[in-house]
Parts: sequence; C-alpha cells; structure tokens
Amino acid sequence: MGGMTKAVTAGMPKQRIEEAAARRQARIDRGEEAIVGVNKYRPEKDEPVDILSVDNAAVRENKIKRLKKIRASRDHAKCLSALDALTAAAESGKGNLLQLAIEATRARATVGEISDALEKVFTRHRAQIRSITGVYGSAYAGDAGFRKIRQEVEAFAEAEGRRPRMLVVKMGQDGHDRGAKVIATAFADIGFEVDVGPLFQAPEEAAREAIENDVHVIGVSSQAAGHKTLVPQLIDSLRKGGAGDILVVCGGVIPVQDYEFLFANGVAAVYGPGTHIPTAAAEVMDIIKKRRKAAAE
Repeated sequence: MGGMTKAVTAGMPKQRIEEAAARRQARIDRGEEAIVGVNKYRPEKDEPVDILSVDNAAVRENKIKRLKKIRASRDHAKCLSALDALTAAAESGKGNLLQLAIEATRARATVGEISDALEKVFTRHRAQIRSITGVYGSAYAGDAGFRKIRQEVEAFAEAEGRRPRMLVVKMGQDGHDRGAKVIATAFADIGFEVDVGPLFQAPEEAAREAIENDVHVIGVSSQAAGHKTLVPQLIDSLRKGGAGDILVVCGGVIPVQDYEFLFANGVAAVYGPGTHIPTAAAEVMDIIKKRRKAAAE
C-alpha cells in the first residue's frame, strides 16, 4: 500500500483540511479575514434572489417510475451476465473493471447494481468519523466574548449536571461535510458535547441517533437543497420516537425565503452563510434554556 493510500485510510489528509477550514472560519468570525458582502461591506438591505424551487418528492417519484420502466424493458439475462462478469473480474483481479462497468451500463444495469456487484468482493468502505478539537478555540485565546459564552456553557453544565449536547447531522445525498466538521469543532471548543453523524443519513436514522445519545439539540447542515423534505421528516421522526423536545436548528446554504417554511415545521433557528458561530452558540444555549424552563413549568 502506497504512503498516500495509507494516509487516506488513516484519515490524515481530510483531518488536515478540516483543521485548516476551522482556523479560517475562526479568522472570519473574528473579522481578521474579510469576505466582501459577508463580514465586511455588507449591503444596506438584502436583495431577494429568485431561486428555482424543486419539488424533491416529485423528482424522487419520477426517478422511481423511470427505474421500474428500465428494469421491466431491459434484457434481464444480458444484464445479470454483465454484472456477474464484473464480480468475477473483481474476484480474479483480471480484466478492466471500468470497461466491464460500461458494458453493464449498456445492458441497463443501474449504478446501485454495479456497486453491489463489486461490493460482493471488495466490501463497502465505511468512513471513520473523526472530530478535531482545540483548533477553532485556539484562535480565540484571551477573547472576552468567547470566554463569556464558555462560562455560560459551564454554568449550564453545573446547573443541569451535564453539558449541552449537540448532534451534527448530514442527511440525504449531500456528500460534503467540511462545514459540518467546522461547526462541530467550534461548538466543542465552546464547551458543548458534540456528536457527529455519518454522511448520507436518512432522517429516521438521525432521529434514532439523537434519541440514543440523549442530545439537547440537532444541528442540520444542509448544502444540497434537501432541507424542505428532510428536516420535516426528521422532526416527525423525533416526535414519533417521543423526543419532540429535542431542538432542531439548521445551517448551511438555505435560501431566506425557505426560513418561514422551516419555522412553521418546528425548526427553532436557521443560520445561513456568514453566521458568526459564537453568536449562534449563544443563541442555541438560550433556546435550550428557554425550552427546558418551559418544560419544567
């Protein structure tokens, strides 16, 4: 195994990238690095941007119909033969897997079926979730505001007997988790206990993990426009699991015109691009305290 392959397997390059991203986010939050229109030279009033809204449920239904049609109309024996050839080549180590995958595609095999054919031999890669700590907080050494929010978290821990706990999740087909990892390390450095869910979780899986870990809040990181479908499903799953008291906050690339929809569906707060993380953490703490006070009454 080559050095770089070993490094990737150990998760080293990804960790270094995430550490660099956390350091940069801290510089942006402190105003040391300017991003025009975000933390410097902001417009006096935000201009509404016309955004195409896609009905995720309708797209999914259409895709399922097309898949059924393809499976019904293809040459079943030819398709199976192409997939078997792929598995055999993976087993023997002989033959061009890309060429065989193209042939399977021409026989109308799906990407999922091709993956399954290879998985029989290679098994499935499971990404290890590693969290980094101290990187974001180190940029705030001696900062009075940062110290204040940390003291609030400590006071909560003393009063409640445990720290505020957050689960950071990525749901659906959103394959980018660097922003989620930056949020996780920042909140951990502020004093939260933070769990990070794996990529591509279903809402039901995220809800189950939140309930099992007994978290106060779920932070949904969204980049791929699935928030209007996935977040209501997550909240519904929490309620069905008897955990409707777990707060859900959302962050990432979410259009302002979708905020009201999310609030109406039970989301406690939404943080768009350019959010100052320590301010967001203070707000989340405040929401947790208010929710717990209301439950006690």
